[in-house]
Amino acid sequence: MTHIVILGSGFGALTTVRQIRKRNLDAKITLVSPNRFLAYLPSLIWMPSGMRKASDINVDLGNFFTKHNVTWHQGSVTNVTDGGRTVETDTGTLSNDYLVIATGSRFIKKLPGITEHAIIPCEGTTAGQMIHDRIAEMDGGTIAIGFGTNPKEPKAVRGGPMFEFLFGIETMLRRQGRRDKFNLVFFNGSPKPGNRLGEKAVTGLLKQMAKRGITTYLGAKPTRIEADKVVTEREEIPADLVLMMPGLTGPLWLDNTDLPRSEGGFIQSDAKCRVQGLKGTYVIGDTGSYPGPEWLAKQAHQADLQAEAAVANIADEMAGKEPSHDFKAELICIVDTQDTGILVFRNEKRSIFLPPLKIFHFAKRIFEGMYLRPYR
Repeated sequence: MTHIVILGSGFGALTTVRQIRKRNLDAKITLVSPNRFLAYLPSLIWMPSGMRKASDINVDLGNFFTKHNVTWHQGSVTNVTDGGRTVETDTGTLSNDYLVIATGSRFIKKLPGITEHAIIPCEGTTAGQMIHDRIAEMDGGTIAIGFGTNPKEPKAVRGGPMFEFLFGIETMLRRQGRRDKFNLVFFNGSPKPGNRLGEKAVTGLLKQMAKRGITTYLGAKPTRIEADKVVTEREEIPADLVLMMPGLTGPLWLDNTDLPRSEGGFIQSDAKCRVQGLKGTYVIGDTGSYPGPEWLAKQAHQADLQAEAAVANIADEMAGKEPSHDFKAELICIVDTQDTGILVFRNEKRSIFLPPLKIFHFAKRIFEGMYLRPYR
């Protein structure tokens, strides 16, 4: 029987499992990950207010693996050799007929002081709980929120959640009757932060900041973070709490491999999600660098679309055909504010931005439940 090995247990990896079973491919599936849960990172934005807790976000995958006849190999990837046919982990070695790499990315933590004096929200539920606890303990002060990018690969950025943390914390403080005691600050090295969302979105988000009394420091890159301030190329920003999302690069284990890499440190992929120059080896989600528009996002939705294309191409190969499916480039997100949501959509044909509406907040919560239902 054909053996498909999937590396990772995030959005793209699990969509790969579902697509393989949906297509009824005659294949054994082995999934490699250090933990048997899906961390639903989009809901981290609701942890500071207590709307979500860790047990809501970390979803155990035991039932999902049983339902879809998946063998779970508990371990961390250390190397991929033989053009993808051999996977080395810290708990053993696996061979395969097809490999799907979906181990995600890692944050670039080169900014001095970032590990000592800032919280990186999307590192998981521990960070989310820490933000909740820190703000609860504060009687007032300045909360500074910002994000960076990978200078060698500008696409490798995850800024959307930081807008959500910013607006969500502002809403939470207003509801608590404490907003007047806090100064909220947004900082970014670009004069137009979030420009991959589209010009209308950038303008709309900055208008929201102005409306909510959020101070902005734009167009000067942070040079270091200290215990009580963020220092940029231009100024010093006093801060009692700093939330910072650094740029992204490929996972550390890639350094052990001879897999083709982009300048930014990701696995180089073609439009069919094939690792460049290799047969039967695919990369999806944050681990890869892909051709496409400059606004191509590193988000769960894009990983799901890439998983669909990868499995369709594996099905072609299993049938003796040349892979023929390009992944669809599409960006869709709701920038949540705890009580409203801002809709942003982009594809090759159109760009849509819709201002805050309550229905989008509830739509995001409904989508969370629908998306997680197959995994619970």
